[in-house]
Amino acid sequence: QVQLVESGGGLVQAGGSLRLSCAASGRTFNTYPMGWFRQAPGKEREFVAACSWSGGSTYYADSVKARFTISRENAKNTVYLQMNSLKPEDTAVYYCAVSERRLGVPLNRHEYNYWGQGTQVTVSS
Repeated sequence: QVQLVESGGGLVQAGGSLRLSCAASGRTFNTYPMGWFRQAPGKEREFVAACSWSGGSTYYADSVKARFTISRENAKNTVYLQMNSLKPEDTAVYYCAVSERRLGVPLNRHEYNYWGQGTQVTVSS
């Protein structure tokens, strides 16, 4: 059974940092793109960041560019999201996801096949 488990969320002041982790089990995903999405109350789930199977290609939403960094450690079947200079508008539940797409890195949540349960990130002003 495939499981994605996020950790590292919490409450932080504006300008602070958090590092999210997502560990996959039940299957090896080191040949698939992985991504992070977030959903704030009353809003749709939105793309945050994604990376290729090797981690060599990365993509970011404009709102998090230069502040967030996605990386992965295939030996541990884990993807990370380093979040710096956090803002109150970054407050959301953050989800990691895996896509079974073989070519390219999808940015659309509908192209992701497996999802974690989410971890809450709250940034106070």
